[in-house]
Amino acid sequence: MPVSWFLLSLALGRNPVVISLERTVGPRDAARCSPGLSCQLGVGNDVLCLPGSIESAPGPVLVPTYMQTELVLRCHQETSCDLCVRVTIRLAAHGHWEEPNEKSEGAAEPELKVPRNASLQAQVVLTFHTYSTTRCVLLEVQVPAAQVLPGQAVGSLVFDCFEAALGAEVRIWAYTQPRYQKELNLTQQLPDCRGLEVRDSIQSCWVLPWLSVAADGDNVRLVLNVSEEQHFGLLLYWSQAQGALKPWWHRNLTGPQTIILNHTDLVPCLCIQVWPLETDSVRTSTCPFKDDPRAHRNLWRAARLQLLSPRSWWLDAPCSLPAEVILCWQSPGGVPCQPLIPPLPLGNVTMNKAIEFPVLKGHPNLCVQVRSWDKVQLQECLWSGPLKDDVLLVETQGPQENRSFCALEPSGCIPLPSRAATRAARLGEQLLQDLHAGHCLQLWDGDIRALWACPVDKYVHKRWALVWLACLLLAAALLLLLLLHKDRGKAAPGARAALLLYSADNAAFERLVGALASALSRIPLRVAVDLWSRREMSAQGPLAWLHARRRQTLQERGVVVLLFSPGAVALCREWLQGEPPVLEVHGPHDSFAASLSCVLPDFLQGRAPGRYVGACFDGLLAPDAVPAPFRAAPLFSLPSQLRGFLGALHGSTTARPRRLEDSVEQVACALRPVLDSCFRPPAARDGPEGGT
Repeated sequence: MPVSWFLLSLALGRNPVVISLERTVGPRDAARCSPGLSCQLGVGNDVLCLPGSIESAPGPVLVPTYMQTELVLRCHQETSCDLCVRVTIRLAAHGHWEEPNEKSEGAAEPELKVPRNASLQAQVVLTFHTYSTTRCVLLEVQVPAAQVLPGQAVGSLVFDCFEAALGAEVRIWAYTQPRYQKELNLTQQLPDCRGLEVRDSIQSCWVLPWLSVAADGDNVRLVLNVSEEQHFGLLLYWSQAQGALKPWWHRNLTGPQTIILNHTDLVPCLCIQVWPLETDSVRTSTCPFKDDPRAHRNLWRAARLQLLSPRSWWLDAPCSLPAEVILCWQSPGGVPCQPLIPPLPLGNVTMNKAIEFPVLKGHPNLCVQVRSWDKVQLQECLWSGPLKDDVLLVETQGPQENRSFCALEPSGCIPLPSRAATRAARLGEQLLQDLHAGHCLQLWDGDIRALWACPVDKYVHKRWALVWLACLLLAAALLLLLLLHKDRGKAAPGARAALLLYSADNAAFERLVGALASALSRIPLRVAVDLWSRREMSAQGPLAWLHARRRQTLQERGVVVLLFSPGAVALCREWLQGEPPVLEVHGPHDSFAASLSCVLPDFLQGRAPGRYVGACFDGLLAPDAVPAPFRAAPLFSLPSQLRGFLGALHGSTTARPRRLEDSVEQVACALRPVLDSCFRPPAARDGPEGGT
């Protein structure tokens, strides 16, 4: 005996919330408004749907500021009613207002530029659109000028009402003629017969088949329980984007029926439509499998990525579902495909639609990932050929035409040149020479960033004897250094850890933080900053990543550096006022917003000295603007107080005076050009190629 899956009382789908509707009598439309306003339907009522372009208000005007809808029944007789959409619009006065006379005593409200005995008038147009019809209605309203205050609501306007079919989707716009602002809009989904308490008053709801959906092992059983004399239509279809449907199976049936569906046929957009075979009967539809895990698994098994041309691709799938697509770089050796973010942003993908790649050239290592529900559902390297042993270089255009490069590695993007122990870092000078000599392939070119694929075969494919000899020489040199310079050998591993936390106010401030982090890593300090760990943050989330990094830094007797900016100060004040900010508002990689939950208690409980150091930048924020609780730790303004800042970072392992002076000069030289760019207008900051 099959186990009941869900039972549909009158038509299809799960039992919806039953609603009771107000009744109105009479076929005519009507307009009414709140006290103090006068309104009426325009001459002819219906007008052409021509919103026109937005114009400047010549003075005070009435404009719609809010719109809401309500479902009612328009009844011609007790058992002959239709669904109707009632619209309520709130109005306010906008425009130019006269300032009060300066010689008048006391403060005064702005005044209208029209006589006080005049009226403000408006023509409000309501546009209704369904699958089969479009209608525009004109409403005229006026209010005495003496009752109007600038920027305040003046009252509301109600339109009764727009008739629509059961189950229809009605899109509504509201604007004035002429139009002084962007129109208001909303979408109203009308219920069908199964959601109406008064369905006995709607004749088209009187006869509907009874259907149940039950599990039958791995398959699905549709049971339609109707009388033997009743004739009805049954349609199985795939619901597509924009409300379209793609028929799959259709039959005209009589009497009770049982239909078996294979579990492999289930997809989220598989829907069922049933209706009596009578004139003007209502078709009722439901999509009972949209939340079924098996249906979602079947969908992604059937989805395919196809390359249409060197610069466009297609995601072929039965259903249109929200998903995200990114380009990623797949290196040989089975390492995870590294998302190219930055510089290529995440974007929503539409099923069954050709999409252009934002790349100049294809490459076998460039792959496409399709993600849904934070999980990689599909990954395809669409360009033919085996994976190449190439290094991807990310070029960043800085101020004054300065360019910087980093190599994409599994651990992040390593700046070049660099002393990091990675292959790309070791080949940094050669890779840069090859790029300037034109031996690298440009894959993407943006306003301030570009991607280059540089081959490294000539550096890797060498004789094994030379490789082993180099390894032996390197091992001998390292052993000699360890024996003769023990102190120096311990310096690099013992470098103090520093975690930089900041608020991503804008791209210029992120470049400034990146320049500071790169300079500190060459002092040397073991610097951690979210700019270099975006892939880890995307996988773990900002809060989890921050907690792990902070705990590791403090356990290693490192220091947490808070870089204060106007945005960071605003976030601190929100926390101090007891209103923790919502993390999604500040971006998916904003570690500063995530950090305050564990950083603030340290400051409030006196645990900040020795563990935290604060810093701001000259000209961007004064130290006095930092909230008082955060001044419990040393606070420095950079680059004017670099000496004290670097001394606080080194702590008990303070470098010798001469070495400290060299570090101060090195960090200052790295900061000044980037800091200067923060004070130039955006057009000048982008350089001569910023407009391309």
